Amino acid sequence: MPSGFGAFFQRMKSSSLSIGQITFGGFFLVLTIIAITSVASVLATRHLDNTFAELQRLDSVGDLAEELDRRMNDLRLAARDYVTDPNAQSSRVWSATSSFNELLKMTRIKLAPEQQEMIDGVAPRLENYRKGIEQATSLIADRAKLVEKLPPLREKLELVIEQSADQSTSRTLFRAQSDVAAALLGHDPTTAEQAAEKMRAIHVGEPKVRAAVEAYADAVIAISLRERKIADLDRDVLGAEGRLIGRVTELLRELSAEREKVLSRDFARTLAETKWQSLVLGSVGIVIGWLAAAFVVSRTVRPLRAIARAIRKLAGGQKETSIPSTDVKNEIGDIARAAEVFRRTLAEADSAREAAVRALAEQRLAEESYRKLFEGSVDGIYVTTPAGQLLDANPALARIMGYETPDDLIRGIGNSAQTVYVDAEARVKYQLRMERDGTVRGFEYQVRQCDGGILWLSDSATAIRDEGGRIVRYEGVVRDITDQRRAEETIAEGRRLLQLVIDTVPAVINVKNAETRYVLMNRYMAGIFGIEPADAIGRTAGEVMSRDDAVKTGETDRRVLESGKELGFYEEEYQDASGETRQWLVNKLPIRDADGRVENIVTVALDIGDRKRSEQEMRRAKDAAEAALSNLRATQNSLIEAEKLAALGRLVAGVAHEVNNPVGISLTVASSLERKIALFAAEVERGQLRRSSLNDFIAANRDAASQLVANLNRAAELVQSFKQVAADRSYSDKRTFDLGELTEQVVMSLRPALRKHHVALTVDCEPDLTMNSYPGPYGQVLTNLFLNSAAHAFPDGKGGTVNITVRRIGEDNVQILFSDDGCGMNPDVRRKAFDPFFTTRRDQGGTGLGLHIVYNIVTSRLGGRIELDSDSGQGTRIDILLPRVAPMELAAE
Repeated sequence: MPSGFGAFFQRMKSSSLSIGQITFGGFFLVLTIIAITSVASVLATRHLDNTFAELQRLDSVGDLAEELDRRMNDLRLAARDYVTDPNAQSSRVWSATSSFNELLKMTRIKLAPEQQEMIDGVAPRLENYRKGIEQATSLIADRAKLVEKLPPLREKLELVIEQSADQSTSRTLFRAQSDVAAALLGHDPTTAEQAAEKMRAIHVGEPKVRAAVEAYADAVIAISLRERKIADLDRDVLGAEGRLIGRVTELLRELSAEREKVLSRDFARTLAETKWQSLVLGSVGIVIGWLAAAFVVSRTVRPLRAIARAIRKLAGGQKETSIPSTDVKNEIGDIARAAEVFRRTLAEADSAREAAVRALAEQRLAEESYRKLFEGSVDGIYVTTPAGQLLDANPALARIMGYETPDDLIRGIGNSAQTVYVDAEARVKYQLRMERDGTVRGFEYQVRQCDGGILWLSDSATAIRDEGGRIVRYEGVVRDITDQRRAEETIAEGRRLLQLVIDTVPAVINVKNAETRYVLMNRYMAGIFGIEPADAIGRTAGEVMSRDDAVKTGETDRRVLESGKELGFYEEEYQDASGETRQWLVNKLPIRDADGRVENIVTVALDIGDRKRSEQEMRRAKDAAEAALSNLRATQNSLIEAEKLAALGRLVAGVAHEVNNPVGISLTVASSLERKIALFAAEVERGQLRRSSLNDFIAANRDAASQLVANLNRAAELVQSFKQVAADRSYSDKRTFDLGELTEQVVMSLRPALRKHHVALTVDCEPDLTMNSYPGPYGQVLTNLFLNSAAHAFPDGKGGTVNITVRRIGEDNVQILFSDDGCGMNPDVRRKAFDPFFTTRRDQGGTGLGLHIVYNIVTSRLGGRIELDSDSGQGTRIDILLPRVAPMELAAE
């Protein structure tokens, strides 16, 4: 018998029974003993049977209560998911509600009447729970509509912020909007509402921006309000009603337990009454019950205690603790396996937390490295909006643009699309490439610094887009390539000019490498040898020229390669493409590399065939030209002397005419006086002299003497003035003189010509203006200028005015301004006015040397300069600037 029980218990220990099965087995054994004991008493047995049936019913009630708890928990979880998860469906909630309602109906059938009243009290709570879910459904629908309207409002807000002129307010609004978005993403309605209220409180001066901010803040606050109502409904209705329903199930279990206690007491009393009938069986039952309890404890309590200890160790931080009984195939095994899953999850969470900490540290290190790179980069780094608003920049970019700090740069340029780009088309191309490719690499354009300087920048940037694919900003790096562009432009210009020069120079120019192959050939040489310059590259002389010519040029090339020196110009004969032999003046020189080795040979050859043929003709022409030049100079000297004699003749004629007036008057007065003296003498001889006649005679003599003295003095002054002018013109040495007095003397000699040509002459000379120069040449200059104006400025006897103005210019120079209001000169005449032998009055005896002589005297003898300004019908103005002291080195002339 004991061996049979031992085998039974060993088999039970090795089997995997559920807790319900173990419990049921223990009670079954007890009931079996009770059934055997109750054989003695039918009544006791019946009573025990009834009691046992009631206990079974109460046990099923406990199971139903547990099922109600489980279904209620499912319903609460579904409701909580539906409230908190925007993507959750309401069907799960209604399905859990229907299932819970069906379970209530089934449970009510199995319960006693007093317990049915508890179930009836659950129905109103469930109805309230259902109504709370309907209200939550309505609020969730409203929240979904508001959430759908939020992205367009946010995009509109971001757009108007980007377009705002107030950059400080724009950045504040951007940060406030980011706080709102973070709170919404974190499902924190209170924080989102507070952030929206802060955004609304920001002072915004632009109405368009204020309207966008108000609309966005209202939408966020409305969403937050719906979230708060849903949370309140979840707490006050769903949570409270769920707890009340749970309380009903707890009361149901308590009532069943109390009823079970009553039945247990009744059962004990029955056992006491019938123990005399079942003492032996009771003892056996006790032993069997003890063994069953020990079995139950060993299969349930001990494993659960071990699992609890392992969980406490895990909670204490002992991650290596293992969970026992994970291989048991019952509820305890399920608990153990769940604990093991918890342990593994905890370990994985710790590992994930450590990985997150490491990742955070690495991220901070990367951010610090990026900030150091951002601040210390020699290249400019920027962040801008597509509209051109600069959001961020590093110090290098500020230095490139001529600002002290990045903040000065951001404040200074404003909209970079309008203030930075020199060419607005460059900004348009930049944006088109960003829209098309999303990036630019090495995009070059010109920008304007804060001081107006122009720079070339190379830009490499990337477009950053939002979730909708719209570009929200540009991030890029720029490099100052101004010096590089200037160098490139200089090199390109040098290459272009070199190519232009060698292509336009009428000479053979080519460059060969060390293998005597052509690397460069100008178009002139290509035309001589009948080949295109591009086709000659890489060929040798033997492939371009005749064999003999190739041998000759090859020998000279080898001499240059061996000696490394320039050959110097030498004459050589080569045949062109037509076979004609042509003579050339050739020079070859080496070009060395950085190591001093001869890298290239430059050949320059000039066609001297025509020169050879024309040398003889040029010599003959030179001899003929020299003879003609000698004759021309002799003729020019003769004409100049003739012009001087003609001017002297005109001067003499003027002097004679001027002196003739006082002399003629004096002769007339003397003749009249002679007649009066004769009449007076006759009266004296006749003795008829009266006092009145004597008085008349004396008065007449006094008047005649006065007129004679005045006119003779006038004649003497004229003679003295003409004598001084003549002496000055013939006197070639320097002397000191008063320029005003000399000018008046010259003008006095020109008075007869003034009356003849009906010309008025005015002189305005600064007083006390002395010069140490040549008075004769100066007088000749004024005479020639006046005679030239009288002859050419006033044709057909028309009168006019000639003005001479003399002024001091500084301390060392004087200005003589000679002008008339005559007919003037056309541009062609004005251009040739000072040319020798050029005249417009050759048919009237003009020689064309008057102004030429003036030009030579002013620029050579007097050491000054002369300028002429005239237009047709506007008169002529001649400006002469003379030094007050004539240059000594010109005196010898």
